[in-house]
Amino acid sequence: QVQLVESGGGLVQAGGSLRLSCVASGGTFSSYAMGWFRQAPRKEREFVACISWSGTHTTYADSVKGRFTISRDNAKNTVTLQMNSLKPEDTAVYYCAATRYYPRDNDKDYADWGQGTQVTVSS
Repeated sequence: QVQLVESGGGLVQAGGSLRLSCVASGGTFSSYAMGWFRQAPRKEREFVACISWSGTHTTYADSVKGRFTISRDNAKNTVTLQMNSLKPEDTAVYYCAATRYYPRDNDKDYADWGQGTQVTVSS
């Protein structure tokens, strides 16, 4: 089991950028593949991106491909989501999550979750 804490959310205008971070503790970070998910009001939680244990491989949802970049630093137990060219439809609570498997885009495959960080994109 690993504990996850996200940060970096906020309010940004359309076209702007934000960088989300997720710090892990309580487990061997490099033994987990990591993912980012998001949930907008009145919508199901959806997959955003995931990254393999060493960071060699990444997978993105079509809706964010080319705009978002997931990365990790195993020395710092951190996974990051760089979000560029933000759109109002990116507004959601963003969660990082940990899994033993890669790639995984189903939230049921993730055992450990952070508390979430709000991202709001104004038009």
